[in-house]
Amino acid sequence: MAVLHNRVSQAELKQRLMEETEHRITISFYHYFPIANPQEFRDEFYKGLHALKVFGRIYVASEGINAQISVPESNFEAFHQYLYSHEPLNGLRLNIAVDDDGKSFWVLKVKLREKIVADGINDPEFSMERKGKYVNAEEFNQLSSDPETVIVDMRNHYEYEVGHFENAIEVPSDTFREQLPMAAEMLSDKKEKNIIMYCTGGIRCEKASAYMLHQGFKNVFHLEGGIIHYANNVKQKNLQNKFHGKNFVFDDRLGERISDEIIAKCHQCGQPADTHTNCKNEGCHLLFIQCEACAKQYAGCCSEKCHDIIQLPEEEQKQLRKGIDKGMMVFNKSRRRKKEDLK
Repeated sequence: MAVLHNRVSQAELKQRLMEETEHRITISFYHYFPIANPQEFRDEFYKGLHALKVFGRIYVASEGINAQISVPESNFEAFHQYLYSHEPLNGLRLNIAVDDDGKSFWVLKVKLREKIVADGINDPEFSMERKGKYVNAEEFNQLSSDPETVIVDMRNHYEYEVGHFENAIEVPSDTFREQLPMAAEMLSDKKEKNIIMYCTGGIRCEKASAYMLHQGFKNVFHLEGGIIHYANNVKQKNLQNKFHGKNFVFDDRLGERISDEIIAKCHQCGQPADTHTNCKNEGCHLLFIQCEACAKQYAGCCSEKCHDIIQLPEEEQKQLRKGIDKGMMVFNKSRRRKKEDLK
């Protein structure tokens, strides 16, 4: 019987990845479609991808699939064929990473979820069958040039901070489930206007477009394939790039550069910077932006306190970590969740 989960330590798997010589292609894709037996689909999908040496994080739910993966270049065509052998996924658009070193994932995880993107929607009348209209890169540029068009960023605050589209409205929140009602309330007086919603790869803004229509908005659009597909189209078709800065991604890269501009600042010294990192103190692990100078000064830590802690023997560090609930450790200036000792 095939093993349907990983049994090797994370440290060893990461080391194996670093020793690989073949380039990997980082890909993201999603699709909303009914899955009658998510467990059966999950197990079959794991076996198929494991055989192709695919790494990544995949969520399967009764409403569909959401995946961020990397595949060895030599297996790309075989992966393509395997994916398209599933009828609901045949012809599915794949978002190829823009700025990719091939070291995005080092293990394959296929997990069951209640939903492929947590939305907090409990209304039984809500349906993904009625959603906003797709716009491609050219259509986005044209529509967004109209000053009456409202552009809405459906990503978290820390994603918006390092990069976003011109004139995009931020919905300052930590989670997508918080954003949906916030966006509807913020735009309640704009129900007749053209509204374009966007996100990283399309999965959040597609659901957001359906939610806004459900809330009575009339002219809702969403960017096809999100920022990733937009950036690739801009390059391929030599279009004007209206995205400024970096696109935050949820893998080991933590970001891919879309334009040369640095629009964010180091959370410690205030100098221009847009490199996200997690505090090296495992008892903290705060996600924050740090410049090269501060990374050197604090050894990758978010504060003097955490810098002092990582100098301690590992056993002493473990004792300090006991009982700590890190929760959602994200630097968030807009909602005053900044650590008091971050400087």
